[in-house]
Amino acid sequence: MTIDEDEGFAMDGSAGQEALERLDVLVGEWEVEADLPGPPAPAVRSVFEWTLDGRFLVQRTEIPIPGAPDSMAIVAVDPETGAYTQHYFDSRGVVRVYAMSLADGVWRLLREAPDFSPLAFRQRFTGHVGDDGDTIRGTWEKSMAGSTTWEHDFTLIYRRSC
Repeated sequence: MTIDEDEGFAMDGSAGQEALERLDVLVGEWEVEADLPGPPAPAVRSVFEWTLDGRFLVQRTEIPIPGAPDSMAIVAVDPETGAYTQHYFDSRGVVRVYAMSLADGVWRLLREAPDFSPLAFRQRFTGHVGDDGDTIRGTWEKSMAGSTTWEHDFTLIYRRSC
């Protein structure tokens, strides 16, 4: 990593830059279907866009269901290793930090340690990017504290709309 007096820290073109480029598959506007109990939920809108000169990827999600939280997540890349961290915030005031990976068409999020909130349960998401790059089928799972068993929580299907 280099330091430029006018621009501060900059990616050096190695692992960090390559990791940023891999995130391009997420950029755009998506309609998201959730497989939740009860009547079919209306489509959710989720937008991924670059911010701060392309150093961070922001995801904003609006859920038109009373009581369901809108959210914002910011993906940061470690410039040395290319590892991702997703910082999640929602309208309930929930703040969480996920380890993230995106490689070979598989997007993963994992929360296994306490962060800004107690860890009553662990969470993981695995999403598979379709060959066309315009569909992501993913599943959230949870595991209660102290358990080694993961259970299905809900399924999401992202479809690119723009």
